[in-house]
Amino acid sequence: MEYLIPLAIFAALGILAGVLLTVASKVFAVEVDERVDAIAEALPQANCGACGFSGCADYADAIVNKGAECNLCRPGGEAAAKKIAEIMGVEVTAAEPQVAFVRCSGDCSHTPHKYDFDGIQSCAACNRFYDGSKLCTSGCLGYGDCIKVCSQGAISIVDGIAVIDKAKCMGCGLCAKACPNGLIAVRRISQAVDICCSSRDVGRVTRSVCPNGCIGCKLCEKNCPSGAVTVQNNHAVIDYDKCTNCGKCAEVCRVHAIRSIMGEKVEVQ
Repeated sequence: MEYLIPLAIFAALGILAGVLLTVASKVFAVEVDERVDAIAEALPQANCGACGFSGCADYADAIVNKGAECNLCRPGGEAAAKKIAEIMGVEVTAAEPQVAFVRCSGDCSHTPHKYDFDGIQSCAACNRFYDGSKLCTSGCLGYGDCIKVCSQGAISIVDGIAVIDKAKCMGCGLCAKACPNGLIAVRRISQAVDICCSSRDVGRVTRSVCPNGCIGCKLCEKNCPSGAVTVQNNHAVIDYDKCTNCGKCAEVCRVHAIRSIMGEKVEVQ
C-alpha cells in the first residue's frame, strides 16, 4: 500500500503534464502555409544563397510571407520559376539563366610563378603568402577552391587557371564566393563579350606580369556605342545591362583582354 500512493501521484502528474502539453501545443501552434513546403520542394535544394536568402527553405518562406519574387532561383531557372508561379497563382517571367566566368587569362605560359608553393594546396592558403605564387597578384591562383564548392563539376584547372563549362554551370555563384581574388563573375548566359583580366594595376605593371592583361587604355570605352564599357581603377568594366553584344570593345582591344566568350564552354583561348 505504501508504494501505491507514490505511484498514483506520479501517474496523475504524468497525465496532467500530458494534458498541459497537448493544450499548449494547440494554443501556441504556429500555422504553416502549405505553399511554403510546396515551393521548397520545387526548388533544387542547392542552398547556394544566390537568391539573396539563406537557403531554399528561407526563400520559399519569403515568397509566401514576404512577397519575394518567384524567379530569383538561378539553379532552378525557368522550370522552378514556372512551378512556383503555379503554386502562388501568379504569372512570372523567368529570369535569364546565369553563368559564371573567370576573369583571367594569365595561364602558365603567360604568367610565371615567382615561387613554388608547397603549403596547403588551396587558393586561400596560397594567397596569404605574398598575394599568391604567381607574378600577377590579381589573377587565378589555380589551386581549385572553386572546384571544391561546385556541385555540378563545371570547373576544371587548365594550364594553371580555372575554366568553367557553360553547359554544366547553374550560376549559383558559390565559386565566386570561394575565389580569394574575386575574379569570378556571374552574369547572364547570353553575354557575348567579357573582360578576361582582373588586374587593377597601372598598364605598365600589368603588362610586366601578364601580356594578356588590361592596360586601361580606354579604347574600349571610347568605341562602345552604348556606353557599356568604362575604365575604373585602371581596368575596363562592362555594364551588362547596357551591353548590346556588338563586340566593338573586343575589336579595338590591343592586348585582347576583352574577348568573345560565346561557345560551348566559357573559357579563355
